[in-house]
Order: sequence, then structure tokens, then C-alpha cells
Amino acid sequence: MRSFFLSIFLLLFTGLASAQNFSDMTEAERDDFGAAVRAYLLENPEVIMEAVAVLEQRQNAQAAQNDQQLVVQYYDQLFNDGYSYVAGNPEGSLQIVEFIDYKCGYCKRAHPEVKVLLENNPDIRLVIKEFPILGEESTLATRAAIAVLINDGDEIYAAFSDALMTENGPLTAITVPLIAESVGADSAKMMEMIDSPIVSQMIQANYDLARQMQISGTPTFVLENQLLRGYVPLAQMQQIVDEARAALN
Repeated sequence: MRSFFLSIFLLLFTGLASAQNFSDMTEAERDDFGAAVRAYLLENPEVIMEAVAVLEQRQNAQAAQNDQQLVVQYYDQLFNDGYSYVAGNPEGSLQIVEFIDYKCGYCKRAHPEVKVLLENNPDIRLVIKEFPILGEESTLATRAAIAVLINDGDEIYAAFSDALMTENGPLTAITVPLIAESVGADSAKMMEMIDSPIVSQMIQANYDLARQMQISGTPTFVLENQLLRGYVPLAQMQQIVDEARAALN
């Protein structure tokens, strides 16, 4: 908080600071200057809000630029890792990555909207990153989903992932195999594979990528060169997609 107010102070009085060398001021002059600043802000409190808005804009712009650099740096791990499930159009010109957790309420909220987004935009290639961060049920469901992807292929995985995301009950060693069987997955093979090194390696790779990209929550979307941290309503997501498509053309 102290650094925040210091930033506001510097933003408000950059011009004055350039005209003054504060180290050359006497203690009395510094006191007078501080009193003048305080009096000005008390008389014009709206200036503080204006400065806050400008500072937030600068910080947001810098954060967006940093995110774009991260996307460029980790592009292949994001879009072409060779193991993540790809939904939508595998040859689509617009690429999106979604980090998901099956116990995440906002992931569940976004799930049907992402499906609509894919239906309405046949040029989207969507890469799903399994990213369990919400406890044992998340980890179990993710391990099961990856095992199904390996054993049963994309179509069954898509149905299983959808069923897990729409399940509002507990995800346990009893319920998860039942959900798998309901979509045609081989639950016995899934349970044999669930704790295998390859499943662990795939999850760890996603953890490592998220850490490197400073991703700590779900859902997180990467849309071309943008990082969208958190749930984005369908209308807003469509607008972002339209803008990204226009930028490619």
C-alpha cells in the first residue's frame, strides 16, 4: 500500500519533481513542500482519483505487455505440446488454450459458453490444459481424464471431460469410474493407468508451464497472444475472438 501511494505521489508531482532537487532542500523546505502538497490534495481530492486511474491504466498496459512476452516465450508448450486434447478445429487459424480444474466453479460456468464459442467460430483450435489445483478430487479427476485420453482416445475423453465438468457431486474413487463407464470409457484400464508415470509427467508439465507463465488460477485462457486470467463471459469472449481474428487478417 505504501508503494502504491508513493507511485500516486510521483505521478501527481512528476513535473514539480523534475524542477526540484529534493536532496538539496533544507528540512524546513521539505516540510513546507509536504504541507503544500497535503493542502492541495485536501482542496482537490478528485486529483487523487484521476491519478489512480492513470496509474491503473499504466499497470494494466505493462501487465498485458508482460503476458504477451510470456506467450511468445512459451508458445510451443502452450499450443503444440503433443499431448493435450485439442477441441474445435484442429487446423483452426485462431488458437486458444484453456487451463481447467474439474472442481472449479468458474470453469463449470465457462464450460457451456466455451462450447457455444466453438460452435459459432469454426476457425478456433482449443487446447485443453489439465491443471488440478483445488485438492484431491481435482487431482483424481484430472488423472482419470488423462488416463482416458491415453487409453480411449479423443472422442471418449471429450465426453468424459464434459461429464466431469458438469458433475456437481463429489469426484471420488467410486464416482469417477462410474462416470467413465457412463461415457463408454474402460474404467478398469483407467484405474490401472491413473497413477502411472506418464500421467504424472503430463500434469507436472502443465504445473511447470503455469508457474513459468505466472498462472495460478482457473479458468485461465490464452487467446493468441493474450492472457485472460479468470472467467470471461461469452459475449466478451466473442468480442475478443473477433478482435483477434481481425488482427490476423
